[in-house]
Amino acid sequence: MARNVDEEREARMTLSAVSEPSDVITGKLLTKLDAEQTLQLITSGDRLPNGIDPAEGELWRRRLAPRIDPGQIDRIRASMHAHGLRFLTPDDIDWPGELQQLGASAPIALWLKGDAGLLSAPLPGRLTVVGARATTAYGEFVATELTSALAAQGRVILSGGAYGIDGSAHRAAAATRSGATVAVLAGGLDRLYPTGHEQLFERIEQSGGLLITELPPGSAPTRWRFLQRNRLLAALSGATVVVEAGHRSGSLNVAGHAHALGRPVGAVPGPVTSAASAGCHRLIREGIASLVTDAQDVTDLLDSTAGFSGDRTFTYSPPGRFGQAGSGLVL
Repeated sequence: MARNVDEEREARMTLSAVSEPSDVITGKLLTKLDAEQTLQLITSGDRLPNGIDPAEGELWRRRLAPRIDPGQIDRIRASMHAHGLRFLTPDDIDWPGELQQLGASAPIALWLKGDAGLLSAPLPGRLTVVGARATTAYGEFVATELTSALAAQGRVILSGGAYGIDGSAHRAAAATRSGATVAVLAGGLDRLYPTGHEQLFERIEQSGGLLITELPPGSAPTRWRFLQRNRLLAALSGATVVVEAGHRSGSLNVAGHAHALGRPVGAVPGPVTSAASAGCHRLIREGIASLVTDAQDVTDLLDSTAGFSGDRTFTYSPPGRFGQAGSGLVL
């Protein structure tokens, strides 16, 4: 039995290395088969299960088969050991159950560094804060004030580790005595990105926080991986707040995923003349987000998720207008 468990974990490790995040065919197969069977289908030529379009299945095979490398697992394990990383699958007790709400888009596995227990807090205890990379002094001030107040309440602050609002949120949470923060990244944890936030990532770890990704060591961040990372930010928290964002900001993508999951979204208004707040105004105007002005507004959003169960039945459809790579959103 132990050998089967090890083989299943290795199969998920390999699938994570050869599949892109939110690969539709891989995800569908994993809802029908175990990871070993799914991996074998890439090269076996066996008939794919019902519900998988044969033409799409063949394209899937041709795309993934060349990526399989016999030495892949050994390299991943060596890098995990060198960087002190932990590997999680849906069978592990620490796996965040909310991720299964993503259905076929759920991650295959996770790599972590830090306190995995932060993802065990009830959903109202976790908040995603995102916004523009090219932020203004106003945006940084609001992000810091909001995050500090909510972290002081014991809420776990999640963000994407990027420059701008993300960095302000992480710093404020890490600096709060009772606060903790989680950085959800779009590349392997052996090559943290952006490199200019190396000290910030160290501070997150040292303050009892967590770094997490669905990509194995050695994986570089790409535009697609940034977009898909956003669904994890949305799924792992009880609510998402966009502090400052332009009309085509990538943070709108996170809001779109949260809205698709039925999670509350908040947006901070800015000056009507500020292009840096146009995306927030758009979210409010189109009914995606509630207007947020202070920590109490955010607390009300989070408390509205009390009683939400990550195991409830929910049909998740990836967002269209606010979530597709072709929607004109800029990362």
